[in-house]
Amino acid sequence: TNVLRGQVAEAIVALALEPEWSWCSGDYSGWDFERKDGLRLEVKQSAARQSWKTAKPSKANFDVAARTGYYDKGTGWIPGTIRPAHIYVFAYHSIYEDHADHRDPSQWDFYVVPTSMLPDVKRIALGTILPLATKASFSELKETVRAAAAAILHESASS
Repeated sequence: TNVLRGQVAEAIVALALEPEWSWCSGDYSGWDFERKDGLRLEVKQSAARQSWKTAKPSKANFDVAARTGYYDKGTGWIPGTIRPAHIYVFAYHSIYEDHADHRDPSQWDFYVVPTSMLPDVKRIALGTILPLATKASFSELKETVRAAAAAILHESASS
């Protein structure tokens, strides 16, 4: 169902990224995965096929609104209008036909974007993401995220 699709997408990302990244999402968490060096990653998902019958595929768009704070396990609620993740992974399941299976990692496309490249919007369409992102299949996701993380660390070391 659509209610569980977000967790399915996160589980698929976990298959690609663990053990380098730890899956830590939960209620009021500001990100879904973290690395020992402090980098944080958020997964957003969308799918063409919905659990209810639609006449045509749903358009891919994702919630990227800055939040009014986030919950830190050690500190509690941290207020502030921010996107606390360093990297976003936009997972899109484009198959609309009857063979669509959201549980199949090979049917998803992943778009990796450093948070600093996202525009100041609440929702973002796939068409807007494409020029900002590095596209990856499931088998390419680990290396694509690793490259994005290295670039972020290099940029912060240069600043």
